[in-house]
Amino acid sequence: MTTDVFDPAKRSAVMARVKSTGTTPEKTLRRLLTGLGARYRLHRKDLPGSPDLVMPGRRLVFFVHGCFWHGHDCARGSRVPKANRDYWLAKVARNKARDARNGAALTQAGWRVETIWECQMKDEAALVERLKENLSHGRGFSGTGEDL
Repeated sequence: MTTDVFDPAKRSAVMARVKSTGTTPEKTLRRLLTGLGARYRLHRKDLPGSPDLVMPGRRLVFFVHGCFWHGHDCARGSRVPKANRDYWLAKVARNKARDARNGAALTQAGWRVETIWECQMKDEAALVERLKENLSHGRGFSGTGEDL
């Protein structure tokens, strides 16, 4: 077991600065969707899980998940810190359970739910194609970057 390089007060301050909204991956997704001519709302608190981006007319929501925090099965997401291992395993398990509950509630309410993982942001071309596919299932999308 490794010891933390920070004292508990400093570690708390560092962890408190971890953002939940306005992250770089979220901003990237917003930029790509705007480039496709899509309109969206941010962080609707009245929906389960407060999705990162919401397209009410399309009944489509996007969650942008950090691989580590939400336990993605990529190299970064499957990594577990050596310090406080049991805490982190439980934390990520709770996050995954909450994500599943929120996704199920949204689906039950008639929403399409898309999860974009942090690691998927590396291949913007593939992500744009995926976004086009999702948008083409909604109403009024021409596929040319213009909403009709």
